[in-house]
Amino acid sequence: MALTNPSELIDATLGGDRRALARIISRVEEGHHIAPELLAGLYPRGGHAYVIGLTGAPGAGKSTITDQLITKIRASGDEVAVLAVDPSSPFTGGAILGDRIRMQDHAGDAGVYIRSMGSRGHLGGIAAATPRIVSILDGAGFPYIIVETVGVGQAEVEIVESADTTIVVVNPGWGDSVQANKAGLLEIGDIFVINKADRPGVNDTVRDLRQMLELGNGRTWEPPMLPTVGTTGEGIDGVWRAIVDHRNHLESTGELAVLRSKKLELEFRRAMIEELTAQAEAVAGRQALTALLAELGSRQIDPWTAARRIVTELAEENNHGNV
Repeated sequence: MALTNPSELIDATLGGDRRALARIISRVEEGHHIAPELLAGLYPRGGHAYVIGLTGAPGAGKSTITDQLITKIRASGDEVAVLAVDPSSPFTGGAILGDRIRMQDHAGDAGVYIRSMGSRGHLGGIAAATPRIVSILDGAGFPYIIVETVGVGQAEVEIVESADTTIVVVNPGWGDSVQANKAGLLEIGDIFVINKADRPGVNDTVRDLRQMLELGNGRTWEPPMLPTVGTTGEGIDGVWRAIVDHRNHLESTGELAVLRSKKLELEFRRAMIEELTAQAEAVAGRQALTALLAELGSRQIDPWTAARRIVTELAEENNHGNV
């Protein structure tokens, strides 16, 4: 029998039922009416997973590196969940690349859970629901979660808001160092992986990255530059050691607790904005919103005044309800 009750879905997920976990993730992605109850039920059980983010340009080899890291984590006996964010289909909104296809070696491993999700037009390299899904996987008991982004441009660096350790994957001869800095990659990278290192230009890429890092703000952690050949596994041991070293650094300095506190505050503020927006729209009603949009279009009112009007109506409605 299909599970539909939130408490049943949560209990089944905690018992290792991957189908129940998949159903919970789908409900949260869809914004289903039981999503808040599912999130509230799993959140208190989380806080233990270590989140590794992989980002970089499309084609850099992120999925290959992810596949190799899965093997390293499983060799240590730990379970791992992978959240692979893909471009969305313009017709269905679903993921169109399906990174699970590139990780078929782990398809039969019960200790590995891989989920592809569409970015749904979100421009941050991840999907808007990514932090919620990470929270679900954390609550489900996975000690490691890998989040692979859709591929970065100049603004697609939001992975740093979900990950504890952010890995930036580049290729030899990749772009120029000024463009890298413009994209924000040098600011978010904790580990730089120069993949496809069997090609020429590795030393030049390492040199350019180091020069740009030296121009940046001082950090207590110096990001390593690690050549790899993802298709053969060459250099992956070094990447895993760097992840462990970075985690030890964050924990020993207390930075991990500060980092996670900031991320929680950010997600709380986003959730608050979403909730206030939904309530304000409900109070105003579709007809009033349509009229306001028409006034905006004819420049009879500016967006900021219109927003204040709606929020004021929400506050008045709440005050009236409390009388």
